[in-house]
Amino acid sequence: MRCNERPARRGRTARINSVIVTGYFRSYAVVGLITLIGVGFFVVAMTANRLLRPSRPTREKLLTYECGVDPVGEGWAHTHVRYYVYAYLYVVFAVDAVFLFPWATVFSLPGFGAATLVEMFVFLGFIAVGLLYAWKKGVLTWL
Repeated sequence: MRCNERPARRGRTARINSVIVTGYFRSYAVVGLITLIGVGFFVVAMTANRLLRPSRPTREKLLTYECGVDPVGEGWAHTHVRYYVYAYLYVVFAVDAVFLFPWATVFSLPGFGAATLVEMFVFLGFIAVGLLYAWKKGVLTWL
């Protein structure tokens, strides 16, 4: 082995590594550029809004707005936990629907039939157990 061969290999490896690193950071540069363009668009839009809108504050405009009804009483109102439970159940079933549609497309592909069917029934079983638990606790009765 000659003395000159070893530094030549190191130089070539360093060049290859720098090309890989440059390509690696180039993809981040694209993401960064798109982020900067988005932030710039937001700043320009908000600045234009601030400069172009009419500003005539009056006493009525500075009042708290509640669906056209004049605010009366305290601003603090208690909300039943039941409404949050309904919202949570809605989210659970919306996620269930999100998983069912892709499953239906994969189920028709060859080789995915039995395993996919078992997985979906396990998933639906968990959803059913959650629904039965909510029903048993009386959560699903409206006031």
